[in-house]
Amino acid sequence: MLRVWKAGFALLGFSVLFFGAVQTADAGCEIVKATNSADSKAAAARAAYANALQTAEQIRRRRGWKYVTLRPRKVTPDPFWKAVRPVVTPDMLLKPDVVTRKTYAQCWKGVVVPYVCTAGATACGN
Repeated sequence: MLRVWKAGFALLGFSVLFFGAVQTADAGCEIVKATNSADSKAAAARAAYANALQTAEQIRRRRGWKYVTLRPRKVTPDPFWKAVRPVVTPDMLLKPDVVTRKTYAQCWKGVVVPYVCTAGATACGN
């Protein structure tokens, strides 16, 4: 009976440590969303990717992190000409999405510019 009791406390202690670490890791992360445009879908996705990297670097400096890592994250498309197009509906999105090791980009045909992409990522650091 004593062994079962000790095993229960050990499991409880491990759970507290594990979930505490998950919360700490989440606290060290921010969502990055970057939108850019270009004459082609590929160029717009590359430009949004570059903007996401710049944003992550700004976050790293602001938070005093030694490093920052990015993981792709699907975010809501963010048109920057909101007076012309306030939202991007799912039927406007051009398939396939552009997913890299660091970002997840969704693209659509622009109204003012030919192509627009929003790249999303989770930026984590320490």
